[in-house]
Amino acid sequence: MKKILNHPENYVPELLSGLLAAHPHRLKSVAGDVHCIVRADAPRQGKVGIVTGGGSGHLPVFLGYVGAGLLDGCAVGDVFASPTVDQMYHVTKAVHGGAGVLHLFGNYGGDVMNFAAAADQAAMEDSIEVATVLVADDVASAPPERADRRRGVAGMVYAFKIAGARAEQGGTLAEVKADAEHALANTRSMGVALSPCILPQVGKPTFTLGDDEMEIGMGIHGEPGTARGKLESADAITDALLDRIMADIDLSGAEVTVMLNSLGATPLEELYIMYNRVLSRFKAAGVTVYRPYIGRFATSMEMAGASITVMKLDETLKALLDAPATSPFFDNGQYL
Repeated sequence: MKKILNHPENYVPELLSGLLAAHPHRLKSVAGDVHCIVRADAPRQGKVGIVTGGGSGHLPVFLGYVGAGLLDGCAVGDVFASPTVDQMYHVTKAVHGGAGVLHLFGNYGGDVMNFAAAADQAAMEDSIEVATVLVADDVASAPPERADRRRGVAGMVYAFKIAGARAEQGGTLAEVKADAEHALANTRSMGVALSPCILPQVGKPTFTLGDDEMEIGMGIHGEPGTARGKLESADAITDALLDRIMADIDLSGAEVTVMLNSLGATPLEELYIMYNRVLSRFKAAGVTVYRPYIGRFATSMEMAGASITVMKLDETLKALLDAPATSPFFDNGQYL
């Protein structure tokens, strides 16, 4: 294992301390815990607070989207591990500006359980109204009839952006929740893994793949995919991902935003090769790309691979997508 670290058990606290030190005008920790990160100007009075949370190892997700026009706070767990109930509660309390708080996070068992307990605690101890939206955009993880069991992957970035824009505009808790749900109802993702990653505290790969193998549909924690086989061309890989997405949501004649996401080690050059194929397929299907996002948005440590996320747009979603937003890892136009 080759990693730039000091002691594996200090991996997360040290990375969080470094991130906070690098962006003191954007971010701060609360409750004396670097795992509890909020906007430097939190709480914003009269604004709905938006909180997410999840394990480390996925930067920029989750904490990378704490910023203006996006999230107000994030509870950070250990690598691939859920934050604690206390951490989620402290972040919820710290961002509450009197208009309620939306919990917006991926559909993973530990996160669901802990966020529910944190919401109950915030309601009972602080009279904070909390609403919850689960991100479940990974089409590989469950069929359409069981879509509520799907994992949350890179599509959560679109949910953060849409909900964050509505909250920044002064939307109510009900309106922010509705827009997040509307965005997710129109969002689908699918990924491919080319290599495993190594957890610092474990020191060995999370799974094994041959040098000439790939796995379609693998999750961002190494959850099993839908098919394993020989490594194929960029066009063939892109087709395999798009075929599943386009079979799951009707994009005929639609306008979309598309995200080509590196899972960690895959370079930008290869994502642009994939985007060529995406655009060709979409043109053939009468689908128009309004805004592409190409880069690292939701990773899995140093895993090689990529995912494609598509959000079908309407005028409401387009306007919220275009609204200004900025964080240490995301800039959607200058925020004033």
